[in-house]
Amino acid sequence: MPDAETRSGELDVLGKSTLEILAQIDLFKDVPPTHLRRVVDIGVEEQYKGSATIFGEGSPGDKFYLIVEGAVRISRFVPGMGEEALAVLRAGAYFGEMSLIDDAPRSATAVCHERCRLFVVHRKDLEDLLFVDRDLAYELLWNWVRTLSRRLRATNDKMTFLATTSKF
Repeated sequence: MPDAETRSGELDVLGKSTLEILAQIDLFKDVPPTHLRRVVDIGVEEQYKGSATIFGEGSPGDKFYLIVEGAVRISRFVPGMGEEALAVLRAGAYFGEMSLIDDAPRSATAVCHERCRLFVVHRKDLEDLLFVDRDLAYELLWNWVRTLSRRLRATNDKMTFLATTSKF
C-alpha cells in the first residue's frame, strides 16, 4: 500500500515531465502528445517507502507503474531456492503493464529497493479512455503488441542459447 496519499497531475523527474517520459518508452512511442496527455490525465502518483511491497506474485493486477523516482526490485519465488531477483528498475522504467491486458495474476513481486515515486494508471481508467478514444486504443495496443513480440523473440533466443549450451 502507498505510504502517502495518491494525487493526480503532472510529475517531474530530472526535469522531464511525465508526458516526456511516457513518450520515450516503447509502449507509448510515436503516440501523439495530445493522446499521451489523456493518459497522463488519468494517472496518479503513489509514494512508497524503501522495502515496501508494491504487489506480490500471484496477486490480482490492475495497475501499470512508471518509476518517476527511486528503484523497484522485481523478483519471483523459486521453489527450493527462495526469492530470485529478476531486475532492479530505476526512474523511467515501467512494470505491471501485462495486468492492463489480461486478468492473470501478477507474475512477479515488486518491492521498493529504495523510496519510490510512481506514476500509476489503473486498468479501469485506461479501459474507459480507450473505449471513447479508438485512435488512442489502436496506437497503444499496436505498440504493446510490438513490445510483447520483441520480448517473446528475446525469450526464445535465450531459451535457444540455454538449450544449446547446457550439458545434460
